[in-house]
Amino acid sequence: MAFLKTIIIVFVLTPLLTTKSYAIENNLQILINDVISGSHRAKTNKERDVYRHPKQTLLFFGIKKNMTVLEILPGRGWYTEILAPILKDEGKLTVAGFGKNHPMDYLRKSHIKFVEHLGKNQKLYKKIKHEIFNDKNYYLKGIDPNSYDMILTFRNTHNWIKNGGVENVYRAFHRVLKKGGILGVVQHRAHNNDNPNESANDGYVPESYLINLAERIGFKLVEKSEINANLKDNKNHPEGVWTLPPTLRLGDTNMEKYIEIGESDRMTLKFIKQ
Repeated sequence: MAFLKTIIIVFVLTPLLTTKSYAIENNLQILINDVISGSHRAKTNKERDVYRHPKQTLLFFGIKKNMTVLEILPGRGWYTEILAPILKDEGKLTVAGFGKNHPMDYLRKSHIKFVEHLGKNQKLYKKIKHEIFNDKNYYLKGIDPNSYDMILTFRNTHNWIKNGGVENVYRAFHRVLKKGGILGVVQHRAHNNDNPNESANDGYVPESYLINLAERIGFKLVEKSEINANLKDNKNHPEGVWTLPPTLRLGDTNMEKYIEIGESDRMTLKFIKQ
């Protein structure tokens, strides 16, 4: 009799749990759609959606509304404009930036401009927490170990290879993520046989190099996606990745050619902290 009751309970609860899970996922997708189309986003940022596929990318990484998420070096806030509204009610978003006291004038001013941009919309951005990315070569110094569900870094790794410290950066990611936490990486992709120390000068990184780096530090590759791939990008441009949109460093020279190529070919990698 007890066995029969167990079967009945499982039979009744399974479709209910499945329906609830579907509803949660459906609500998340609706929220992401609303955020991406929202009037709070800059028009120039929306124009990049066709290349950057924010909805597909975030769903691939497994974003949830109640997560603690750390965004690394947000630049002008392209992804911050999307992440903050998703997480503002149930989760927490922290951005690790250069800080207002950074010794390099350009990076200091870039950070201040980013913070000022967020300050114009307190309703959406007031809950964002700010941390210093690099304090005298101590990365993420102000963040407790094992404290985040997810870390996201978009098109940054080439700079850490160029400037030194890439292994220490990824070790810091491993330190502050919870066990089972997700590291999501989007990066301009070089040819696999390229020397990363050379390709990084053009903004590109070999996918195999990045995977080996992360796994050597203690991450495990869960899955990789071609969401942000671009087969038109041959990775051989006069000014590296910055030849392409949105930078278009050559100005009017061959502009139509580079607009036709679009933004760079990018790897999209999902790691887990074991």
